[in-house]
Amino acid sequence: MGDVAKDLTAGTIGGAAQLIVGHPFDTIKVKLQSQPAPQPGQPPKYAGAMDAVRQTLAAEGPRGLYKVSQQIVCGAGAGVAVSLLACPTELIKCRLQAQSALAGSGPEAVAVKYGGPMDVARHVIKSEGGMRGLFKGLVPTLGREVPGNAIMFGVYELLKQSLAGGQDTSQLGRGSLMLAGGLAGGSFWLMVYPTDVVKSVIQVDDYRNPKFRGSIDAFRKILASEGVKGLYKGFGPAMARSVPANAACFLAYEVTRSSLG
Repeated sequence: MGDVAKDLTAGTIGGAAQLIVGHPFDTIKVKLQSQPAPQPGQPPKYAGAMDAVRQTLAAEGPRGLYKVSQQIVCGAGAGVAVSLLACPTELIKCRLQAQSALAGSGPEAVAVKYGGPMDVARHVIKSEGGMRGLFKGLVPTLGREVPGNAIMFGVYELLKQSLAGGQDTSQLGRGSLMLAGGLAGGSFWLMVYPTDVVKSVIQVDDYRNPKFRGSIDAFRKILASEGVKGLYKGFGPAMARSVPANAACFLAYEVTRSSLG
């Protein structure tokens, strides 16, 4: 097996491990990000991360945290693809994860219910400008993925070399690899989390009556209506997801790559 094939195999297994471990946390993150700002005097739909977990489990059972198996496939595709491929899958994932948070009554309610990933794709292509609609949120996706991954992989290599005491990291144990991977994953969100919030609200925004004209407008409106904390909605679940998920991802990659020779 050639080096490219080994890297692809190891990366795919690592991405799958990341999604299996981290996807429930990602579901809660998106629900918190996309819930409408409450009316004056009214509480938000979710009081926090644990309340979102409780409501999701009560309404949809454990499968609600995974939206179901197709979502893992969508998420895995996003995990191993570049931004141009990740944007459509992220849009589909966010629409499915957010629809229960946006459903209900009142001016913020969204009536559309999706039956699964393909249903989201069909609806967007038919009603939201064709294939172009699937790339809604591409700018903030690039703004998240390009610097975020540069930072994450840089931190990962730096931590591995620091733990190994030099550039030869081949003898690092699994605990060290998990530590480096988990901290690297955390560094990703520390740097780009507000961009992810902007991406999520744009991707679930109503096509016919949009609240936001673009990324900058979304950033300004969130900051004006909710303050800085609005740009960090769901940050706790994101970090709780990122550390173990990336620890699993990098460990799975390194072990698989090593076992392939």
